Amino acid sequence: MPEYLAPGVYVEEVPSLIKPIAPVSTSIAGFIGVVPNEPIVEEVKDQMIATGDGEKTQFKLPLGSYPVKPDAGEYEIKIGDEINPFEARLENNDETKDSFVVFQQAPQAGADIRGSYKRFFNSVVGVGEVKVCTNFTEFTKSFGEFTQDTGQNILAHAVYGFFNNGGSRCYVMRVNAENDITEQFLERTFEPIDEIAIVAAPGILESSVRAAIVTHCQQRTQDRFAIFDCPQVVETNGLLDLLKLDRDNDNNVVPDYSDYAAFYFPWIEVFDPATKTRKYVPPSGHIAGIYARVDTAIGVHKAPANEVIFGALGLKYKISKAQQTLLNPQGVNCIRDLNGNYLVWGARTIGGDANSDLKYINVRRTLLFLRESIDEGTQWVVFEPNTPNLWRRITRNVSDFLTTVWRSGALFGDTPEQAFYVKCDAETNPPEERELGRVVTEIGVAIVRPAEFVIFRISQITPQTNS
Repeated sequence: MPEYLAPGVYVEEVPSLIKPIAPVSTSIAGFIGVVPNEPIVEEVKDQMIATGDGEKTQFKLPLGSYPVKPDAGEYEIKIGDEINPFEARLENNDETKDSFVVFQQAPQAGADIRGSYKRFFNSVVGVGEVKVCTNFTEFTKSFGEFTQDTGQNILAHAVYGFFNNGGSRCYVMRVNAENDITEQFLERTFEPIDEIAIVAAPGILESSVRAAIVTHCQQRTQDRFAIFDCPQVVETNGLLDLLKLDRDNDNNVVPDYSDYAAFYFPWIEVFDPATKTRKYVPPSGHIAGIYARVDTAIGVHKAPANEVIFGALGLKYKISKAQQTLLNPQGVNCIRDLNGNYLVWGARTIGGDANSDLKYINVRRTLLFLRESIDEGTQWVVFEPNTPNLWRRITRNVSDFLTTVWRSGALFGDTPEQAFYVKCDAETNPPEERELGRVVTEIGVAIVRPAEFVIFRISQITPQTNS
């Protein structure tokens, strides 16, 4: 306390004993894509792209959607059956990002000009290097525009779908192969980034990789939720394999039970800028965007379902209500075509009914939100004297936060007392706990459940007449 020597009024600033708990973000995603260092050449295309005119001294041919860069060295021009009969060079237009091949001598009028190219990916980002993106343009600076490389294209569509559906911030990294994604790899790359709340590996189906991601979410960080995709094709002789789920089968397309992850089916159809055609892509990136959209508009307590997938033009499979009856209890979240809208029509964790009180995505994610918010908002408690005064401060601090959460509609009850309780006293902190340097607080919350089954009971009545 300062020493006062002269008479007068002294005003002092006293730090508050209560430090408000701030809600953490639940909508920041982490994306992992399989994009090799070297081009994957699955096929070399030889397509008719123009006809020679035989007139101009310098013939400039736009290549449209062909993924060509001057330093790629992956392009050939053929006139007839001959390769590069005239001196030619490749150019890029920085503004339109179009590519051109310029002939110093015009090909003969009527001659077929064909282009053969190998698919390639040209990235400035190394394997395991994590980049933060707040819009799709930032993604393209590190990972390129849409290309015809399968892995890069899937990753690009996932991140584009994330932003298009309401996402505002994500972290992205690439690997050379699926098997590179291990628990140790995630520990080095994603684990240090505290604000990641959603993890998605678009199109990755390897069971060991999924297990590593679940371990990362459930055990290593304990505050993240994973979104998994189904395979693009899940049918045999026209019958959906998903409808005969067999958990004992190692080849089962549905991942093992986990209330820290969700599984979506089927793939969605989108417009692909690289090929100028429609194509099917895994939905996890778009779904992650919907999580963010719902979190922002309503809150993490609202189930991310009955929501339109922006950018979806169709579905790989159309699921009936009768078919979903078999899938929903297992935790297979279907995307349905309902009245011309492509809607997320499921809100369950993987395993569904088997996960008991954690079978709903919003319940698990709300618990993660509460855990992380309280964790970050009570760091001030560490090394404080473990006395009844501290217990009261903790109780008040957490209760104030949960009251705000209750007012947002996340907790069930007409009063805060019905919605939650906080207990930090001599009963939870006996001498033996205090001797170990522990302060123990018990918290109970009543998280709202989604209205998954809406039932209207209709019956006929006999009209009453006045006598």
